Amino acid sequence: MSKNNGFQPFSNESSNCFKPFISASPITSFHPVPRYPHIDETAFISPFSSVIGDVVIQDNVYIAPNVSIRADDGTPFHIGSNVNIQDGVILHGLLNKHYLVGNRSYSIFIGNEVTIAHGSLVHGPCFIGNNVFVGFRAMVYNAIVEEGAFLSYDAIVTNGVRIPPNRFVPPGAHIDTQEKANMLSQVPKDSEEFAMEVQRVNQEFPSSYHLLFGTNRCSCGLAYTH
Repeated sequence: MSKNNGFQPFSNESSNCFKPFISASPITSFHPVPRYPHIDETAFISPFSSVIGDVVIQDNVYIAPNVSIRADDGTPFHIGSNVNIQDGVILHGLLNKHYLVGNRSYSIFIGNEVTIAHGSLVHGPCFIGNNVFVGFRAMVYNAIVEEGAFLSYDAIVTNGVRIPPNRFVPPGAHIDTQEKANMLSQVPKDSEEFAMEVQRVNQEFPSSYHLLFGTNRCSCGLAYTH
């Protein structure tokens, strides 16, 4: 019997076939002109993830495996600097439903240094400000989440509400009225520290994964900056 018991050693070269899928939006009656993603070369899109349509991804963004970012219905999407979007997250939006940011309308706008944790759903129209933490399996739909807010696991924020800055949404909470949103307490110190540590760890991933995979091309061969 061989020393490795029949298992072959891992080869990084063979792993390069598992690339993300990056594509223009399909031509439809409501979007007759295809739109391509614009992805900063320092961002990293993991294997088995997809980015479709008019999506801007800024510098040092980390997209984990099995993420779906699909701007083929609601559009456009903006993802700011140092954002991490973790395994199994879905970003999608409703057609012709937007929030105005500056002088442009967005289906989904995500600011800088935001964490979207495992299994969450971010559905446009929505706005997520800088330094927001969206916890495991949380949902944001038709809502504004201001800077520094912390959404705990299984929380739901919807129905046009605005979460004020630095507010804490408890685990499993369903915030669907402005009255509920206004009653939220400040983010506890331990949650704030946890969010900062998650950011610190994930900001190292884009450059490290680029070194590991040695590529910045998608499964179809289009450069990220198409």
